[in-house]
Order: sequence, then C-alpha cells, then structure tokens
Amino acid sequence: MPIAEVSPGVSIAYEAFGDPGDPPVLLVMGFGAQMIAWHEDFCQALADRGRYVIRYDNRDSGLSTKFDEHPVDVERFIATVRSGDMPAALAMVPYGLQDMADDGLNLLSVLGIERAHVVGASMGGMIAQTMAIGRPERVLTLTSMMSSTGEREYGRSSPEAQAALLGPKPSDREGYIAAADRELAWASRRYGDTAALRELAAAAYDRAHHPAGIGRQLGAMVLSGSRADGLRELRVPTLVIHGLDDTLIDVSGGRRTADLVPGAELLLIPDMGHDRPRPLWPEIIDALATHTR
Repeated sequence: MPIAEVSPGVSIAYEAFGDPGDPPVLLVMGFGAQMIAWHEDFCQALADRGRYVIRYDNRDSGLSTKFDEHPVDVERFIATVRSGDMPAALAMVPYGLQDMADDGLNLLSVLGIERAHVVGASMGGMIAQTMAIGRPERVLTLTSMMSSTGEREYGRSSPEAQAALLGPKPSDREGYIAAADRELAWASRRYGDTAALRELAAAAYDRAHHPAGIGRQLGAMVLSGSRADGLRELRVPTLVIHGLDDTLIDVSGGRRTADLVPGAELLLIPDMGHDRPRPLWPEIIDALATHTR
C-alpha cells in the first residue's frame, strides 16, 4: 500500500485504480471509516469508465498518520459542545476539516496532479466541500454525497442513528464485527445487508483498528462551522447525491447543499440510506461518470 508524506509529520495511505492518463477522481471517505469503505469493486467499475480513481485514508484512520498524542474523549467532548463552551471544545481538538482537506490536496500534489474531480461521502463530503471552497482552482468538479453544509438545522441525525454512530464498540474482533449490525439504523431499508456490513468491519479491524482517532475526527467535523457562505460563492460544477432513506444525515442536508451552490445538480436516490448498496452502484457510477466528463 503506497504511503505519501503530504506535509511535515503527516503521511497518507492511498491506492489508485485505472490509467494515470485518464481524468483523476479523488474519493474522500467519511467519519471513522477507512478508504476500503470505497469498495475495490466500486473503484474499479469507475476506473473502467475511463477515470483514474484514487482512494485514501484520512488522517487518524487506516494506515495514515495518527494523532494519538492528542487524545479526545468523545463523551467529554460532546458534553462540552452541548454546554456551549466552544473555546474549551476547540482546545480539545488538534486539527480541523481544513487540515483534512489540505491532506487530500497535498496528496494530489505528491502524485503530480494539479486538478481533480473530488467526490466525498458524509464527512468526506464536508472535506470535499472545504477543498472546493478554499482551492477551487484545484477542483475540476465537486460531488457531495450524503453530506451537509455545517448548518445545524440541516442534515440532522435520528436519535437511533446517532446512538449507533457514537455508541462505544467492543474492542475484541468478534464483538466489533457483530456491532456492525448497528449500522442498519441508517442503511438502505431495501438493500441493507448485514453480511456486507460485517465483511467490511472485519476487513477494517484486521487492516488498522484504531478507535482513538474517532474523537479527533468528530471534533474536526463538529467544530468546522457552517460552509453556507462559501457554498453560495462556489463556481465549481457540483453534483449532490443523497439517499432518501438516510437517517444519519437527513436528506435536508443534501437539498440544502444543492440549494446553496449555484447551478448544482441534485440526485435523490430512492432505497439508498447512508450507504452505497451494491444494487445502486450502476446509478451512482453513471452519475459520477457523467458529472466528471
């Protein structure tokens, strides 16, 4: 697995699919997930459509740099945010979404890629938005998938989905894999697949189980603030994809994103939750291939 030093002290693990001469597509993964959540078959199918596809581990996930010298207690952090003591909450977190966006752009630079199509899912959508707002000259197109704008009134989680996301998971392999069933709380109601969830959990556990990074990524996401003003000014061609079954980031997050970005296209997919079920890959890949031409 290639690992690139993208800035002093920060190395990012990545994998590429397809012909480097084809248009580059950077896939940005979400909260607490490794790049393998962009399934290898999904990446290859997009590459087969004539794209050079790059997936990578965000900092504090997978095989990329960990910031364990800055521990963040999730329960304490959430309690601090809810109390309204934002200076104290900010002091707990060692980096923000801008730093995570810089990691992805710096990875492109290391790979000799000046401009790329950027596709982000969930927190990855927030990172991708941050890339496009701050460095629009580096982003050919933006795709924000099952994400939101940072405005608290949009894209809210259901209580059940939030509990499933933030609840502690067993530390042993067998328990961790079984706990993947909780993700059915936000999965597609039609295509939710326990076997697929457990398969990914097993692969992630064996590859790089690192729950300590979750608190820092959560802090970066929660404290990033609203991107509404930046999205209003964005002139990068934008596609917003959201599942109508999504209970982790309500579809209002996708609708709001599309409303804010001038000329954005909104694709709402029935039977898609906060996931990318294999039966829906053809529709998603068709949309990405069309948008990234």
